[in-house]
Amino acid sequence: MNFLKQERAALESLVPGLDAEIARLPLLEMERTGNPSLATFRALGGPGLLIPARLGGRGATPLQAVRAQRAIASRAPSLAVATTMHHFSVASIVEISPEEPGPEGALLEAIARGNLYVASGFAEGRTGTSVLSSAVRVERGAAGLVLNGSKKPCSLSQSMDLLTASTPAPEGMGTGLAVAVVPADAPGIERRPFWQSPILAGAESDEVILRDVPVPEDSFFPAGGPGRVDALQDRSFLWFELLIATSYLGIASGLVERVLAAGRGGVTERVTLGTELEGAMAALEGVARGMGTGERGNDELARMLLVRYAVQAAIDRATSLAVECLGGMAFLETPEVSYLLAASRALAFHPPSRLTAAKRLDDYLAGNPLVLD
Repeated sequence: MNFLKQERAALESLVPGLDAEIARLPLLEMERTGNPSLATFRALGGPGLLIPARLGGRGATPLQAVRAQRAIASRAPSLAVATTMHHFSVASIVEISPEEPGPEGALLEAIARGNLYVASGFAEGRTGTSVLSSAVRVERGAAGLVLNGSKKPCSLSQSMDLLTASTPAPEGMGTGLAVAVVPADAPGIERRPFWQSPILAGAESDEVILRDVPVPEDSFFPAGGPGRVDALQDRSFLWFELLIATSYLGIASGLVERVLAAGRGGVTERVTLGTELEGAMAALEGVARGMGTGERGNDELARMLLVRYAVQAAIDRATSLAVECLGGMAFLETPEVSYLLAASRALAFHPPSRLTAAKRLDDYLAGNPLVLD
C-alpha cells in the first residue's frame, strides 16, 4: 500500500525497528497506561530525534520529523502525543542557542546519549491566562533557588527523566524569561493522578506538582528580554503546533488505513479520504520545509495556526467518512474504530483553540503581528 509508505520509510531511517515493534502489538494494548511503547521508543534512540547529530542525536529535519511523527501516530497515538511534548521541550532548548550552543549543548548531548525523556512544564491551556505562560514560579529560598507550582496535564509524568519549565529569569540572570531543567527525581516533585479518560491514557498525562524543588543556578538557561523571548516563543510554539497537528493527522490516518486495507466504501469515498489527509499532510510539509530553510518567525507561526485549523477540519471530515465506510457493525464490534475516532478529535483541545485564536488571527490577516494570549 502506498498510503503512509513515505512516512514509514522516514521513520525507519531515523529510528530503525520502531515501526515493526509498535505494529506487532494490538492498538488498545499500546494505548493503556503502562504500555511498552515509551520504553521501546527510548531503547531505540527516539528521544534524540531532533537533537543535532554533532551532539549525538538523530538530527532530523522538520520535514523528516513530521513524516516520522505521522507514522508513529498511525500505530500508537499515545506515543505520538507523549513524544510531541518531549520534542517540544528539546526543540525549545535547541532554539535558545540554535547556531552555537553553549551550556545547552552539553544538556542536549546528555539527553541524546542517555536517551532521556524531557517532560514539558511550559505552556498549557488555562482559562484566563496566556497559552505561553507557565504555572511554575521560581523563588529564592534559604538554601537557594526553588520551583513551586504544578503542571496538569503533564505528559510523560511517569517516564520523564527531566522536567523543563519556563520561569521569570532569577535575580542576577538579566530580564525576561529563563528555562529551568530539573531531574525528575528531585526532592519536592510529586505525581498526582489527573487523566481520567481512557483516550490517550498511554501518554501519562497526569499532574506534576513542585514544592520547593531545589534548582542550581547553572540549571537555568536565560531566554533573554522581551524581543528575544518573543522570537524564542514563536519558534518553540511553531514546533509544538507542527508536531501536535501531525500527530493527530497520523491518528486519523490509522483509521483511514483500515478503510483502504479492507476496501470499504466506494472508489469515490476512498479517494476522498486520501484527498483530505494527503492535502492536509502537504500543508504541514510546506510549513516543515519552510522551517528547514530558517523560516521560524511570527509570520510562520501564524501560517502554522491557520494550517493547524485546516488540518483539524480535514481530520473531522475524513474520520466521519471513514467510520461511515467501515459501517455500523465495525463501529460496534471493533473498539479500535471508536477509539481512533475519539482520539483523532482531541487536537481541538490543545491550545490555542480555534475559537480563542480567531480574533488574533483576524488581526494578523489585517496586517498586525500575531500575539497569542
